[in-house]
Amino acid sequence: MPNPAMRPSTLHLPQGDWATVLDCLCDHFPAIDRATWLERMARGRVLDAAGASIDATHPYRVGLKVRYFREVPNETPVPFEEQVLWQDEHLLVADKPHFLPVMPAGEYVEQTLLARLIRRTGNPDLVPIHRIDRLTAGLVLFSVDPASRGQYQALFRQRAVEKRYEAIAPALPQLQFPYLHRSRMVDGEPFFRMQEVAGEANSETRIEVLERRGDLWRYGLSPVTGRKHQLRVHLAGLGAPIVGDDFYPQLLESRNLPDDYSKPLKLLARGLRFVDPLGGQRREFESELQLQW
Repeated sequence: MPNPAMRPSTLHLPQGDWATVLDCLCDHFPAIDRATWLERMARGRVLDAAGASIDATHPYRVGLKVRYFREVPNETPVPFEEQVLWQDEHLLVADKPHFLPVMPAGEYVEQTLLARLIRRTGNPDLVPIHRIDRLTAGLVLFSVDPASRGQYQALFRQRAVEKRYEAIAPALPQLQFPYLHRSRMVDGEPFFRMQEVAGEANSETRIEVLERRGDLWRYGLSPVTGRKHQLRVHLAGLGAPIVGDDFYPQLLESRNLPDDYSKPLKLLARGLRFVDPLGGQRREFESELQLQW
């Protein structure tokens, strides 16, 4: 059953010569057939800005704000459970398992951390204040109350949150630890990858060794900056790609296969630490998950 508390997505209709909103939606989202849009409209899952249902005859108008609910038929369940580690009137801290996305995207709508937490708490105002990748496990901080949300979001913009990660990756005996890795990261190819290039550094990660087990080490990673895939790119660039990474240093064919739950990416968002902007208390949260060797 769709989660009734999930917020709709919004589309401002682009310039075009369509006769109806339905025609525009069909062209704008070619992966969704006309019959599916008609069925959604019949169930009141396509709305205008005022929340009124849009039907198949509604005339097209450029700039019209259309709200629609994303749905994925036969969505594959992610067989791991999240844990709520902390909740008060302003914040919720969740421990996210591997393979579960934070937000709806692509083939995931109900099988996301946000959808699960909205269903669990009954609070449609939940919003993640930061994100971690679908394949990464660990801590995600959510805003509970829209009135205080901006103050917590500002912590991340101002880099006032200390984030700690752990990863299992090949040994780097040639480096002196703790090690500070700085590089320039830019969009790569294909579009969903990042790459390191020559030039002024715009990414920075502090790396330490927490445990050594032969050819594999467990690293502690403290990102100073928050570039997309930063930790994965930095370790791969040093010659120690994270175990289970099929994006870096090379794209592997396994990325197009169904998830192999026995081979997660060995990356964990271990800890968050910050001074609460409302009361001044020092907040510190620790994941209860463990990376398995």
